[in-house]
Amino acid sequence: MRILTFTGKGGVGKTSVSAATAVRLSDMGYRTLILSTDPAHSLSDSFNLPLGPEPTKIRENLHAIEVNPYVDLKQNWQSVQKYYAKVFMAQGVSGVMTDEMTILPGMEELFSLLRIKRYKASGLYDVLVLDTAPTGETLRLLSLPDTLAWGMKAIKNVNKYIIRPLSKPLSKMSDKIAHFVPPEDAIESVDQVFDELEDIRDILTDNVKSTVRLVMNAEKMSIKETMRALTYLNLYGFKVDMVLVNRLLDTEEDSGYLEKWKTIQQKYLGEIEEGFAPLPVKKLRMYEREIVGLEALDRFARDMYGDTDPSDMMYDEPPIKFVRIKDVYEVQLKLMFANPVDIDVWVTGDELYVQIGNQRKIITLPISLTGLEPGNAVFKDKWLHIPFDLDRNEQNRLQNESKSNHNQRA
Repeated sequence: MRILTFTGKGGVGKTSVSAATAVRLSDMGYRTLILSTDPAHSLSDSFNLPLGPEPTKIRENLHAIEVNPYVDLKQNWQSVQKYYAKVFMAQGVSGVMTDEMTILPGMEELFSLLRIKRYKASGLYDVLVLDTAPTGETLRLLSLPDTLAWGMKAIKNVNKYIIRPLSKPLSKMSDKIAHFVPPEDAIESVDQVFDELEDIRDILTDNVKSTVRLVMNAEKMSIKETMRALTYLNLYGFKVDMVLVNRLLDTEEDSGYLEKWKTIQQKYLGEIEEGFAPLPVKKLRMYEREIVGLEALDRFARDMYGDTDPSDMMYDEPPIKFVRIKDVYEVQLKLMFANPVDIDVWVTGDELYVQIGNQRKIITLPISLTGLEPGNAVFKDKWLHIPFDLDRNEQNRLQNESKSNHNQRA
């Protein structure tokens, strides 16, 4: 299943672009599902049709859904909620506060992601179009599997080696202790959710099937936010294959009092084309009417894609590479708009940590690099190069062994 994720600053027309893309795909014969993960849903407004938490048929080959996090929480987390509620009530917490405390931060986004795996496994759709929340929320959504990777391992180990072995003996003890023993279905729910989350990371970072498309306006704030989004998406291993600049005024027509605005747009458009190269930049014009309903979306889609297939890979370059040059391995990350001063790199065990601002990427290193120290990271043509010199690391190892042997003799 091909997965197309559309994101951008709030108000740039991301939902219209997503919906039009889904319409065009269905028109070309692809079984298409468009899914909105934005809490402030506007997908139903775009189609001018009511949508619910399960796929609704829009027309032949096209279904749409607006995710309801509370429905997903009930389906996936109910047994865990009951356990937590029992624990909190034993401590004197009750009412609405109990219900709120049983929902962990990020759970709403988590279950939106689990739907992606479900629909991929179903085989019912050829293309999944994700209409996401504004950029900041989307980055949190897409980075969730990577961010929770360490926590997943820790919780699963606690379940496996502590909670499961002790659950039966503790449950036979006093009622006070029994309150804190999670039932088997709650343990299984936690394990299942975390197992699926690991699979989601592989699905979304599959650079053959999954890509992100950035929607923006030719405005300074929109450009800056899109630049940051591209940097962070590449950092987390998501391939971006297109930039779409929406709501451009027609340069061939008189725009009246908007003529100055047209000049500003053209200035920023030049900066976008230069700054985001070699990514393809699609220019989308401003329409005289709002884009609502299938007819308007179909016209928008044809203007957007022409005779091309929206599911095609528009730009094919992985955001992360592992390269060997003689005795030097390099981990290379494409970070087009990152400030080198803001980047921090270190290694712990078999994991390479790359941090930019408040965003952190954890990259599992190949076995051949485990235990090696990285050299000085450098920028070369918008790529961050992190070298691992095998020869230098071997020399350091021999020196350390020599010092250790000398100290022992002394």
